Amino acid sequence: MKVRFAEKSDARHFVDFNCAMAMETENKQLDRDTVTRAVEDVFDDPQKGFYIVAEEEGEVLGGLMITYEWSDWRGGWWWWIQSVFIVPEARGRKIYSQLYDFVKTRARESGNVYGIRLYVDHDNENAQRVYERLGMERSHYYMYEESL
Repeated sequence: MKVRFAEKSDARHFVDFNCAMAMETENKQLDRDTVTRAVEDVFDDPQKGFYIVAEEEGEVLGGLMITYEWSDWRGGWWWWIQSVFIVPEARGRKIYSQLYDFVKTRARESGNVYGIRLYVDHDNENAQRVYERLGMERSHYYMYEESL
C-alpha cells in the first residue's frame, strides 16, 4: 500500500468517491459537473486544501481531503479531514489508518498545525470506533450549519 499526496490526475477518483459517498451515506445524488469543478478547484488553489490517496499496484483504493481552519486561540492550524472514502471491496484493510498516519506525520512536520479534526454522522458507529481506535476523541462541540 502506498499513501501519497494526490495529483490533479487523481481528481476523477475524488469525483467518483464523493458521488458514491453521498449516495451511500445520505441517499443523495450529487451533480457530477458541480463535484468535478469543486474537486478540481482544490487542485488549482492550494489554499482550499489538498487530497491524499492510498493506492495499491497503481489502483486508488481510497482517499481524503484536508482543509484548514486557523485558531486564534492557539496560534496554529486545525487540519480538517473531509471526504473520506474507501472503495467498498477494500474496506476492513486498515487503509484509513494508513491515510491518517500520513496526515498526522505531515501535520507534525509542518510545525504549525495544532490538531486534526473531522466530523462524522452520529449514526456512523463504525467510523466512530475507527477514529477512537486511532487516538481521536469526541469533541465537546456541536456543529451547526445553514445552507445559503
